[in-house]
Amino acid sequence: MSAVPGAPSGRLGMLVTSPRVAPGLLSHGAWQVVQGYAVRLARSFDEPVAQAVEEAGFTVEQVGDASPPELARRLVDLAGAVSVVWLGSADGDPGLADAVAAEVSRLATPPEVELVVGSWDVQGGRLLDVVATMDRLRSPGGCPWDAEQTHESLAPYLVEEAHEVLDAIAGGDRGHLAEELGDILLQVVFHARVAEEAAESAFDIDTVAGLLVDKLVRRHPHVFADGDASTPAEVEAAWESIKAVEKAGAGGDDYRADLLHGIPTSLPGGLAADKVLARVRRRGLTPDPDAVARVERARAALAAAESEVRAALEGLQR
Repeated sequence: MSAVPGAPSGRLGMLVTSPRVAPGLLSHGAWQVVQGYAVRLARSFDEPVAQAVEEAGFTVEQVGDASPPELARRLVDLAGAVSVVWLGSADGDPGLADAVAAEVSRLATPPEVELVVGSWDVQGGRLLDVVATMDRLRSPGGCPWDAEQTHESLAPYLVEEAHEVLDAIAGGDRGHLAEELGDILLQVVFHARVAEEAAESAFDIDTVAGLLVDKLVRRHPHVFADGDASTPAEVEAAWESIKAVEKAGAGGDDYRADLLHGIPTSLPGGLAADKVLARVRRRGLTPDPDAVARVERARAALAAAESEVRAALEGLQR
């Protein structure tokens, strides 16, 4: 296929795409430029967008490893005579946009430069970058520290990062919270990458994500099916019933009969108490007042002990 008749001259199109979107999924406007411009240039025939354009039947010329200033001069000079579209490279062509701007500014009658957006990131697209970065760190030639970690060695970091998120929430700093949530995400991706290499029962990040989606859909029938919960209280009650059925179906202990079922023994006492008391409330139980009072006394003693530890740690600095 060739350029359409009457293709504009004196114009340079800079086609940019998201590396997280399949290279052939270009916008309608981008395909119009690809078809309508006379010359299509790319760094290499191996570039994903160049391959997609060639597979669509358009001719692409390869420019090789020219520096940004050299490439910019070639593009701008060529665009003075014919219409040219640059098919952006996977690495984003660092320095090229500035070099093109410098070339255009030195000309009395420069060609028109048009930024052509071929594809946009979808929400969550950067998660693919997280997975790819973790894979690079863990693979041969990556980071030796990352390569030697196990689920067991990473466990303390997961606890620490969770508490740093709590501090960020309490502090009210949204930027800090975003950063700390990223550290939690790192732990999830790190553990999934370690699990991918297991000799038995291996799984990967897609397994983790798939199980999460299945659980969310299953426990929200009022959203994804014919459930009729319409208030937060009704949602909590339905969640509790669905979870009880899941636990019973998995052959575990009777979830409803055991308030401590599934609560990790390593969970701090205060958080464990919150979780159990929430189950009591959701299940409509009437606990022994003496037992509740004992829990509250134990929580107060625990808080006092925590304060004492903090004070002792501060004393180490003196």
